[in-house]
Amino acid sequence: MSYTVLARRYRSNAFDQVVGQEPIARTLRNAIATNRVAHAYLFTGTRGVGKTSMARLLARALNAPLTITDCPPPHNPDQYPDKDIQQRMAEAIMRGDDLNVIEIDGASNRSVDEARQLIANAGLAPTNQARYKIYIIDEVHMLTREAFNALLKTMEEPPPHVKFILCTTEAHKVPVTIQSRCQRFDFRSIPAARIAEHLASVLQDEGIEADAAVVHQIARLGNGSMRDALSLLDRVIAAAGNEPLSTRLIDQVLGLPDQDLLASLVDAIADGHVAAALQRTADLLDRSVAPEQLVESLIERFRQLMLIRACGPQSDLIQLSDDALRAAVEQSHKLDVPALVYAIALCENLARSARSSANPRALLDAAIARLALAEKMTDVADLLTAGASSPEKKKL
Repeated sequence: MSYTVLARRYRSNAFDQVVGQEPIARTLRNAIATNRVAHAYLFTGTRGVGKTSMARLLARALNAPLTITDCPPPHNPDQYPDKDIQQRMAEAIMRGDDLNVIEIDGASNRSVDEARQLIANAGLAPTNQARYKIYIIDEVHMLTREAFNALLKTMEEPPPHVKFILCTTEAHKVPVTIQSRCQRFDFRSIPAARIAEHLASVLQDEGIEADAAVVHQIARLGNGSMRDALSLLDRVIAAAGNEPLSTRLIDQVLGLPDQDLLASLVDAIADGHVAAALQRTADLLDRSVAPEQLVESLIERFRQLMLIRACGPQSDLIQLSDDALRAAVEQSHKLDVPALVYAIALCENLARSARSSANPRALLDAAIARLALAEKMTDVADLLTAGASSPEKKKL
């Protein structure tokens, strides 16, 4: 039997299961409960935050409401088929092969001919006892201007049995004339803490042991995308085999720096030990860590330390496991907020300049040395400033 990836196997089957999008789920449920479902919706947001899942759930709620646990009951239940028929509809909708819920990839079906074919089919009544024909157009911003123009009239005055759900990661590319005919919902990036909660639940259901630090790290690497986080988790589980998931395994599978070595590098920078900092950098690179990955990891480490110093270790902005937080708090005492802000800015500049350099390793070593010398360089600058403003200097 073929394996189904976690991102598909744990796709939301109820409105309250779409993690991090509670306001949108509540609004859509209320629209269904009050019979105020619009004819067209625009779902926008970054990848993997629940746009397609919410679109399919809305389609299920319109054609198979009894299959969703938190869906309001229909106002006219006699117009819907029996629950077993609705269940078959729901399964087809979630697989993406229901005849009345047509999913279209805007990138592959972007021409005016495809749009005209869609319009022609929209006039046909739904089949198999379904009440609505629903068009889910993913990456709708990829349609051509001519295709948008062809859709415009149908979206303005669609047949009563037709609903449109447009999904996009780049809403600014969707013409205003199309947006004005839709109810727009902006899907926000999912907080790392919410992603971590869901990942922990998935691991429990899968019967897989994992350190708390592993869950937090994968959640953070997801960058607000639940799908990306689940895909990373799939990779780590495959690499682990039957072993528990550990941070060392994550570092190996994803090519991340060893966290102990990274902490040692930051300690050397904070203590102003240039030679030690350069040696730690070489050790990390010798372990097949890419220079750009090392810089990104340093930026994230300095950011966590900055948040601890600026907001306190109990701040919700800090996404670390308990053990990692204790270690970071201890390390944060060595650096103040201005120094950490400077370190982040220097690493960010390095990341940009290294991409176009013929010798990125030299730039990396120079930046590490500069970070370690930052306090001494600041002291020299202060002395020069004080000397320039002293009365003796003014007399000269």
